[in-house]
Amino acid sequence: MIEIIYPGLHSIIVDAGRFGFGDIGVPSSSAMDGLAYKAVCYLTDNPQDSPVIESIGPMFSIKFHRPMVFAITGAHVEGLLDGRPFTSWQSIRAKEGSILNIKKIKEGFRYYMGFSGVMDIERAMGSFTTNMECHFGGYNGMPLRKGDVINFQAIHDVIERSIDKDMIPDMNSPHVLCVVDGPEIDFFKDDSIESFFKEDYTVSTKSNRTGIRLTGNPMKFKEGAEKSIISEGILAGTIQIPGDGMPIIMLYERTVGGYSRLCKVIRADLDRLAHLKPGDQLTFKRVSIDEALELWRKKQEIIKNILKT
Repeated sequence: MIEIIYPGLHSIIVDAGRFGFGDIGVPSSSAMDGLAYKAVCYLTDNPQDSPVIESIGPMFSIKFHRPMVFAITGAHVEGLLDGRPFTSWQSIRAKEGSILNIKKIKEGFRYYMGFSGVMDIERAMGSFTTNMECHFGGYNGMPLRKGDVINFQAIHDVIERSIDKDMIPDMNSPHVLCVVDGPEIDFFKDDSIESFFKEDYTVSTKSNRTGIRLTGNPMKFKEGAEKSIISEGILAGTIQIPGDGMPIIMLYERTVGGYSRLCKVIRADLDRLAHLKPGDQLTFKRVSIDEALELWRKKQEIIKNILKT
């Protein structure tokens, strides 16, 4: 088992997501960086629906009460195991009594920690992931706290592995996100759309797993255009524009939305959303559906190479 000494700024248990319940308003709540999630499961030799810890911020610390192999992917961290530095994106062996400390985030924002065993927690609606709004799934439906103890089943040995540095994506600001046009892009003035794809935006402090709010030049609606729509199903990466004109990138904790949808971040770039932190700069690049499909094909090749499939 592991014991949480300090949970960092915010740590929850996630997995590949909770699907099939969008019609009743239950979101996927999945790991925000899908590639990092798949990689940490690979590094700990676990199935690709296993629960892992998603965390932000330094000072995360745990104690191992059993010898285990662990790995950290996603954000590059400066970490210590029993006082000795270790590297992200590789499997590492911990002894009984070992103490792990995350001292600093060097690149990126969210990081994922997996272990060579399956957390002894129950699935809720088919998934281990935490729904924080409704308080179910994960560890009692709540973020991890000091003193929490997580038991494991099927602890197994792992041949230590690592991910080639060339396979690990860049996570630093400024970010460039490719997008395709949204259903209501025609609601906005042409010069405002042109400006959207030229100007930089800044990630607001008012951001979380539900959505990333941006600051910058507000979008301008055409005269007579509706500033809200009848609520419809919404996908992660959809960029909605509320009445104040400031974009919101929707994430993994909503199934419907009622604001005009300017555009959508392509699937190949969704993982980067996990690493947009307050103060980061970003720009948007408009691409076609065919271009988006080709970029996703290339991303799938990277995933296959990482997972050695």
